[in-house]
Amino acid sequence: MANRTFDRLMYSLDGILAFGLLFVCTCAYLKKVPRLNSWLLSEKKGVWGVFYKAAVIGTRLHIAVAVSCLLMAFYVVFFK
Repeated sequence: MANRTFDRLMYSLDGILAFGLLFVCTCAYLKKVPRLNSWLLSEKKGVWGVFYKAAVIGTRLHIAVAVSCLLMAFYVVFFK
């Protein structure tokens, strides 16, 4: 019998939100590095286009992403 607590935590909403925020922040940072920008973020369609789209979201909505990261950090530290 599987551990039910682990099954519930593996697909938790806060974990998915934290992963999404970290992914957007990482892609926005990689967009600022010239070599990685031309290698990783050059494709705008397909599977590799997800990195480009996340980088665009991170740069255009940088204030909202930063506030969301701070709120997520506050939640993880004090409520989880």
